[in-house]
Order: sequence, then structure tokens, then C-alpha cells
Amino acid sequence: MEISYQEPQLQEIAQQVIEMATSKTFCFQAPMGAGKTTLIKAMLKELGAGDTGHSPTFGIVNEYHDQNGNLLAYHFDFYRLNDEMEALDLGLEDYLTQNVWIFIEWPEKIASLLPNDTTNIYIKIMDAETRELQF
Repeated sequence: MEISYQEPQLQEIAQQVIEMATSKTFCFQAPMGAGKTTLIKAMLKELGAGDTGHSPTFGIVNEYHDQNGNLLAYHFDFYRLNDEMEALDLGLEDYLTQNVWIFIEWPEKIASLLPNDTTNIYIKIMDAETRELQF
């Protein structure tokens, strides 16, 4: 599916992506500044996260809870990862076996570690205001 959107439509797009997902693990592939984190925040909001926070670029992983304090999702940003071994040292395999939503930015850094059933999201920058989403 291919969808063009602008920021005011983001919450609607987030809802569509969640509804059409084939798994709870999402891999976001897009250039820097394309809006990966912004879309993830909208998806977390749609899922009922209590706090959608910020990009985990410096911490690699952020944990999100629902309004009742239950674990809801993990958001990984592997941009600064040097190799897959760092992801294994982080305990990625344990994170991936939990029954929670998983959002991964820069999945190409850990390609051989990803589950087969991931939902791949591709975002293209069309212009300063418009993005194209494919999944």
C-alpha cells in the first residue's frame, strides 16, 4: 500500500498502519529527517501510550507504557550502532520475544537479527511538506 500524507493527517495514517499491520514489530526505513520518529510517536499515541517521549537516538531504546502502567512498546533507534553484536549485547533477542509493540529505526543495521514477520514501513520525502509511506 502507498499513501501520501502531510503532518495534519499523521494520526489518521498511524491508525491505518496499525490496523493493516501483519505483526507487532515494525521496521522503519527512511532517510534522516523523513519523519520516522514522528510517525512512531503518532502510532504510540494511537495505541494509548501514556507518554510518547522522544527519539531514543542517544539511549538506543525507549520503553513505553499504557495509561495503566503496563508495558506497551519498545522503540529502538539503531543509527549509532556499529555492528549487530552491539544489538545482541543490548539484549535485542529478549526484547523481540515479548508480546509488545516493537518500533525499529535503521533496521538495516541489524538485518540478520530481525524476525521474519516484521511489518516494513518505507517513508520517502516528496517535498518539505509531503511524505509517501509504503508498507
